Amino acid sequence: MEAILTSTAVVALAEIGDKTQLLAILLATRFHRPAPIILGILVATLANHALAALLGAQAAAFLDSPVFRYAIGLSFVAMAAWTLIPDKFEDDDAPKPRFGAFLTTLIAFFLVEMGDKTQVATIALGAQYHNVLAVTTGTTLGMMIANVPAVFLGKELLRRVDLKKVRMVAAALFLVIGLWVLVQTAGWFG
Repeated sequence: MEAILTSTAVVALAEIGDKTQLLAILLATRFHRPAPIILGILVATLANHALAALLGAQAAAFLDSPVFRYAIGLSFVAMAAWTLIPDKFEDDDAPKPRFGAFLTTLIAFFLVEMGDKTQVATIALGAQYHNVLAVTTGTTLGMMIANVPAVFLGKELLRRVDLKKVRMVAAALFLVIGLWVLVQTAGWFG
């Protein structure tokens, strides 16, 4: 349960103001059809994050050593710094709708999520928890918590939410997790 809850919180906070959330808003304003957009986000996230969690879990199993655990801890600390940098999504980067709302969302979200901070976080969470299903469930839930309101509320949400404060909370969460992993690996606690 810890893996699900931690994964949900980390990704939900990290996703706010992220380029994929901005993409969700853009797709919602282009298609005006929330159901296929939300389904596209769900399927793309499940596929992308399952692969990322599997990669993390397999890498951790293969490289289970203090050095690897220190690398995981440091990756969370680096994610904290990365989270403080706001994402920008230009209209030129937006996918041109050719396939309808669902397929456009599915393809766009899967591709835009590649190398994104939430995907990197999912790899790190997979490595930390060694539980692909729990991490995928949590990170997907986090993506949906952040993106479903964006589909329905769009630009109004961005206008009312202080993204700087949300990024700071997300960065603090990444930092705490990273420091906790480092402290545990050093044998100071737990």
